[in-house]
Amino acid sequence: MKKTSLVVLVLSLFASMAVQAGDAEYKPELFRKTRLVYSDDFNGKLDRKYWEVRQSSTWVVEDGLLKGSQSSKEFQAKKIAQGDKAHAGFKPVIWLKELPENFVCTMRMRYDAKDYHPKFPLLDLGHHIHTLTFAREATTLTIKRDVEKVKVEAPLLPLNQWVDVALELKKGDLVVSIDGKKHHFQSSNIDPTGHHQIDFKGVDFGTCQIDHIRIWEGL
Repeated sequence: MKKTSLVVLVLSLFASMAVQAGDAEYKPELFRKTRLVYSDDFNGKLDRKYWEVRQSSTWVVEDGLLKGSQSSKEFQAKKIAQGDKAHAGFKPVIWLKELPENFVCTMRMRYDAKDYHPKFPLLDLGHHIHTLTFAREATTLTIKRDVEKVKVEAPLLPLNQWVDVALELKKGDLVVSIDGKKHHFQSSNIDPTGHHQIDFKGVDFGTCQIDHIRIWEGL
């Protein structure tokens, strides 16, 4: 083997080990094996293959963070004039697409706002399919829009502080972990088939920030 080829092989092995070591603190419950399919530390441009900005909300990659905030005042005024206040971009909204059907997602993130809204902030697993809504005293999973609703006292997602979030999803099961506190949702109605995305939606006039994110396919 040529020296240059050996060096490349060693470097790639170290890179793989670094990725695994960086996320070694989280051990999936639903999958015996995983395969890393997407990783981003937001040190360059926003990868439009995976991310889709919605409602003309403002998203920038800055200082190693993905930062989201409300849309422009001009866009808001136009949507209000059209009678579509719900999509006027008062809140940061972005989609993470191209996910495997069965996946593990780990990320460091935060939602900033003056207070919680009855419906926000949230994470949609599949667009309006399985919705995790976060409040001060409870986290609510709404399954398939309104087929089933489950409210739990933990884990909670606090506003205005960084949290480590992990999500595991497969048919019948959803595991949610926030700063190490977990809840395993189980229901025959949980089904990710054909819904390969996560929607991030903050509170009106608030912000959303993501420091890093990893997506694995569950095998």
